[in-house]
This record gives sequence, C-alpha cells and structure tokens, in this order.
Amino acid sequence: MSMAALKFGGVAERIGGQMTRAQGLRLRSLAEEAYQPKQYAGDLTFEEAERRISALKAEIALADSF
Repeated sequence: MSMAALKFGGVAERIGGQMTRAQGLRLRSLAEEAYQPKQYAGDLTFEEAERRISALKAEIALADSF
C-alpha cells in the first residue's frame, strides 16, 4: 500500500467501516431536502451511507424535473 493510502486511509479501510463525517453531513442535508429525516442515522456503514446518498440524490433530481 502506498504511503498516501496509509496516511489518508485507503478505500479498503473505509468500505468495511462506518460512514465518514462528510458522508454523514451530506446524508443529513439530502434527507432534510427530501423531507425524509429517517434516512439519516449516525451508525450507518460506509456502503449503506453511499447507497442512501445515491437514492436521495435520484429522488431529489426526479422531484426537480417536474
């Protein structure tokens, strides 16, 4: 593994772990924008947070298209 990956944490370390702070902030913001506050939870995994972020982005884009 490269020094940069060790210093900043590689993808492999994040995938199995908890969501990042940036993901949490983004997810909370999107959940509020989509009027779905229950989509945010502080104990999500990295993968689940990414899945919810993608789903909320798609839902918001669909609502904005009308």
